[in-house]
Amino acid sequence: MWVYIDKIADFVDKEVIIKGWLYNIRSSGKLMFPEFRDGTGVIQGVVAKNGVSEKIWEDFGKLTQESSLIVKGTVSKHPKKEGVYELQVSDLEIVAIAEPYPITPKEHGVDFLADKRHLWLRSPRQMAIMRVRNEILQSIRDFMYENGFTLFDAPIFTPNACEGTSTLFSTDYFDLGKAYLSQSGQLYAESGAMALGKVYTLGPTFRAENSMTRRHITEFWMMEPEMAYFDIDDDMNLIEDFLSYVVQRVIKNKRQELEFLGRDLTKLEKVVKPFPRVTYDEAVEILRKKDIPLIRKTANGEEQIRPFPWGEDFGAPHEEAIVEDFDKPVMVHRWPSEAKAFYMKRDPDNPKVALGVDVLAPEGFGEIIGGSQREDNLDFLLERIKEHNLPMEEFEWYLDLRRYGSVPHSGFGLGIERLVSWICNLEHIREAIPFARRPNRIRP
Repeated sequence: MWVYIDKIADFVDKEVIIKGWLYNIRSSGKLMFPEFRDGTGVIQGVVAKNGVSEKIWEDFGKLTQESSLIVKGTVSKHPKKEGVYELQVSDLEIVAIAEPYPITPKEHGVDFLADKRHLWLRSPRQMAIMRVRNEILQSIRDFMYENGFTLFDAPIFTPNACEGTSTLFSTDYFDLGKAYLSQSGQLYAESGAMALGKVYTLGPTFRAENSMTRRHITEFWMMEPEMAYFDIDDDMNLIEDFLSYVVQRVIKNKRQELEFLGRDLTKLEKVVKPFPRVTYDEAVEILRKKDIPLIRKTANGEEQIRPFPWGEDFGAPHEEAIVEDFDKPVMVHRWPSEAKAFYMKRDPDNPKVALGVDVLAPEGFGEIIGGSQREDNLDFLLERIKEHNLPMEEFEWYLDLRRYGSVPHSGFGLGIERLVSWICNLEHIREAIPFARRPNRIRP
């Protein structure tokens, strides 16, 4: 019977077949101890010279790391390790002998591993990260489905940008001029919310930002819900419910992977609602009390501005300073309207402030969610588009959403890779996606 290694505990004392690859092998006289992997886990085999044919014994001696194979044997409990199982091997079929494997136990540089990303993904650490990523994505889908959301697929080719075209990849689109790779599905999701009430998009997005920080890649995945009749407080309540659900489910279902990655689970276990809510004004006061300056690059180097000026966006040092006194994600809301996108609704009580929210992850991981109540007033939205010098004709369809049955509505965007990085405690975002795209890398 062909079984997968992650289900091997159900087959103790039974003969099974495993189809996979050789992860490692060592020998001790008349015993060999090959380790097999099949994508779901790793199991040690025991090959006794007097228990197999001479051909099988010799064939095991031919195997190289990552050789593909099919083995048969009886599952047994490890004699010394609780919850660990072995395979008493009785037969071997070699599918393919691998060439000398380029990734060895020695220390390799990041560029080498990135060049070999298609093979690096086979390492235990990278497989653990990918399994956590999969659990995150599945938990997102389940949460949305269970809470009445409809998956709404937004196009990747778009004729216009959400927030200007300066950081978009463009391409010629037949006789229709320029098209852009989408930086967000939000505008289209708003049309879905007007039709279906609660929707979400989940797919790849692109940003042509020449940034080489540990938080940035040029192709990333976004999950973006939009909800009719939600105000900014409803939006923040949903974010709390959503993040609490996802993090706790990942802990429950992928504890083994997180522990393998060395993640401090006690920190993740604290991620339950309610989350701290801090206004932008309060966040600026935190920065001023901690004497965190705004740093601007000038022709002569760097200029430090103290105290932190109201109206500026936060960089990584500011986000870290804001969250360092909290053990949960921090929701910074009601931002200066001039610092935010044209579609964010201004606070009726204070037009200088937009009803937006950024969710900052603890432990220095920064922004993982950005959301807002959307501007539902046609006249105000027209003003915003003009103020941002956006091409009015490209937004006529978006304005129709306000002309025909406009309602208050809200939404947010979650960066999948940033969420993976935080939950797994990754040093760099490039490990959070199978094949990272950065300004200096488009291969493999």
